[in-house]
Amino acid sequence: METINIFLGRFAGSIVDIALDAGVFMLFGFAIAGLLHAFVSAARIQKYLGTGRFGAVLRASLIGLPLPLCSCGVLPAAMALRKNGASKGATVSFLISTPETGVDSIAISFALLDPIMAIFRPISAFITALVTGMACDTLSGKEGDNKVEFYQNECCAVYYPESRSRTILNRLQHGMRFAFIDMFDDLGKWLVIGVLAAAAITAIVPQGFFEQYLGNNFLAMLLMVMVGIPLYMCSTSSTPLAAALIFAGISPGAALVLLLVGPATNAAGITVVARHLGLKTAAVYLAGIAIVSMIMGTMLDLIYKYVVHIRPGEAIGQAAGTLPLWLRVAGAILLTAGLLWSFGRQAVRLARGEKITCPSDVGAHELNPDHPCNVDIAGESKSKRTCCDDEEHEHDHTDHTH
Repeated sequence: METINIFLGRFAGSIVDIALDAGVFMLFGFAIAGLLHAFVSAARIQKYLGTGRFGAVLRASLIGLPLPLCSCGVLPAAMALRKNGASKGATVSFLISTPETGVDSIAISFALLDPIMAIFRPISAFITALVTGMACDTLSGKEGDNKVEFYQNECCAVYYPESRSRTILNRLQHGMRFAFIDMFDDLGKWLVIGVLAAAAITAIVPQGFFEQYLGNNFLAMLLMVMVGIPLYMCSTSSTPLAAALIFAGISPGAALVLLLVGPATNAAGITVVARHLGLKTAAVYLAGIAIVSMIMGTMLDLIYKYVVHIRPGEAIGQAAGTLPLWLRVAGAILLTAGLLWSFGRQAVRLARGEKITCPSDVGAHELNPDHPCNVDIAGESKSKRTCCDDEEHEHDHTDHTH
């Protein structure tokens, strides 16, 4: 009984510590993500990418870094870009860099990890996306070129609508609804799962345990690849898990491998890539992520060992300690309240038997030529402006919840 009480005390204490460290930074990251959603449209992304090879891969790797899309939400966006002319390399690069990092995950990395990881993580995501995208264009050939379909799933926060008729104020309101309703609904359960798993590891595993019993960094990275590839992880919820693993003795490089591989791949995503881009592209996609992430993890370990000369476990969560306690408490309370509100709303709607839909699906027509906004019943072109206005008018007067 005493052992259970000790575990529960450590478990609860770890949850409180994570909430205090992450609350303010998470809310800030969500707010920036909302602004990006409000002002960066899918059409602009498509126009920026273009249809070339290296240039498109480079731009796709860059533009995906700040966007707040998880590995679930990025699939339909990436497949739509592909259908509209993006190369396979650019599509793969966008598929990798977008879920591996974002403004929300960078913010929580700074809070729960340390500034070195917060900087090196998006750099690693960019390099992984760039190298893998170039490899796909070089090695995969023309397989899958004629079987691209518009892909859509149940994930929210997928598209970036072009809000032609919206004022700046309306866009800001729409962006904040996206940030604090859509993103909470999408990421809430995964964030809670990540925090609970991190708290359990912290409570059970002694500090330095993995360093003592799994001292080979290469084997640790290989294990992270094997764990990360099939599982669904979002970049935000995987961060507290990585922090707990570093505290328990995993090297920062191995934790980085998990942060790169986990969000970028999962069983459903691999299936979609194989179906729409070809088996050879899927193989290059997986191999590229695994190999480059392990190289970046090795480089990060060398930086800690020979450049900064600090023990990673001692730096975990120190950045958040620079904030005043009252602000950390306020952030933790607001984050917890937002999650409870999200869970409560979804539970009520499920109890009523209502279908959970995504308000952010408005604007999907911009990348999907087969969207009802663009084709009428007879298959003839329909005025996009009329349909957009109808959707936006309806969207602005409905409950923006799932």
